[in-house]
Amino acid sequence: MTDSANATLYQQLADDLSLAISRGTLPPGARLPSVRRTSQSRNLSLNTVVAAYRVLEDRGLVEARPQSGYYVRARLPSPARAPTTRSGPAKPTENKVLDLIGTVLAAQQTPGFIDLALACPRGGDFYPGNKLARLMGQILRRQPGMISTYALPPGSERLRVQIARRGLELGMALEPDNIILTNGCMEALQLALRAVTRPGDAVGLESPTYFNLLPLFASLGLKAVEIPTDPQTGLAMDAVELLLSEQRITALVAMPNVHNPLGCSMPLEAKKRLARLVNQYKVPLIEDALYAELQFSDTLSPAVKAFDDDGWVIVCSSYNKTLAPDFRVGWMEGGRFGDALRKLKFASSVAQPQVLSETLGAFLESGGYDHHLRALKRRYAAHVEKVRGLIARHFPAGTRATDPAGGFLIWLELPEQVDSVALFHAAIAENISIMPGPLYSPGGRYRNAMRLSCCYPMDERYVAALTRIGMLAHQQLASA
Repeated sequence: MTDSANATLYQQLADDLSLAISRGTLPPGARLPSVRRTSQSRNLSLNTVVAAYRVLEDRGLVEARPQSGYYVRARLPSPARAPTTRSGPAKPTENKVLDLIGTVLAAQQTPGFIDLALACPRGGDFYPGNKLARLMGQILRRQPGMISTYALPPGSERLRVQIARRGLELGMALEPDNIILTNGCMEALQLALRAVTRPGDAVGLESPTYFNLLPLFASLGLKAVEIPTDPQTGLAMDAVELLLSEQRITALVAMPNVHNPLGCSMPLEAKKRLARLVNQYKVPLIEDALYAELQFSDTLSPAVKAFDDDGWVIVCSSYNKTLAPDFRVGWMEGGRFGDALRKLKFASSVAQPQVLSETLGAFLESGGYDHHLRALKRRYAAHVEKVRGLIARHFPAGTRATDPAGGFLIWLELPEQVDSVALFHAAIAENISIMPGPLYSPGGRYRNAMRLSCCYPMDERYVAALTRIGMLAHQQLASA
């Protein structure tokens, strides 16, 4: 049997046992069948079974006990549910948060640092770079004049058609003519906020939220109203309804599928309720769907936009996380705000480069994206499991961690005595970068929380760095 066939067999066995553990068929404390017994029942070699059990051990799902065998480990507890208290505009701690963001970004420039922080996958394992390069070469050979011609709105029809087609996977019926290509998802979010708000407006956002929204809010003169967001179910819908009914927010920004940093997706009924509420109160929802296609389930949970009856949902996304970060090609569909958004886009950056958009469009058109996405999701799911296992093994007792519905981000709650900002500075001194919790709140909350990214090769350097963070947390806890 070839090496590649053996690899497939042990990976399949590991995946089957992972599923049994996640479903509770093999509960915590259960002993796995012996290597020899599994070898006989599955008709596999002993080496193949041992390799599969080691994969489960790396993922933190099982532990080997000398002279006894392999046992299912207790699962990491999830972070505590968020309180559903009434929220008001964040207190003026935003400047401190912005300063901390600057420190984090500056740390990324340190030579030799190990990044556990940014949600920026690196390397050929995560992107189909060679295939995109070949497609771009073919396009330029056929149309060499493309790079010497100004790209003008509305941009590549080929790409917009493919975006609309893929929108069906998330329940969205999008028209290609209504799709606006943007410079990544951040430009789409900025344009959306500029279209529906004015300086001084109060805008609701999840708490914790994506950290880059905080400098964006500051630059637009907006007041952030933090809305409790549950690590399992997302936005606290009763709090949302209260804010809307009292007319306390002008707009709402949310990430209903594969939330950053929590990794959760809102239940279907909550999404329907959210769409119904923003249409009822005529308050625009800016839906960030950046990670929506990275849901681990085979059937994707729909976007809130799928239930938007009257155009009050603006959906924004990009291909930076899945295909080509340097292309910076994003998109948005603005519902009733489409005309205003098109004007803002033209005034902001005119259009997206045609050759890059056509390359992405050709890749989506070929069917290569579906194959790439399936492999990418499997890789991220395995990385998340492995990192959760390392957290369970090396971080202080009482640490809680999310079990994401997709993507590659894990949110940790450390024991209350641990200060993640102090942990960040201690890690920076050792050339390791993490994301401390206060970055995800304009009010500077989540002092004992942090976000980890699992979008890097799981090599010895990554494992050693994560293990070291756990040790630093232990040391801080001991000295508290």
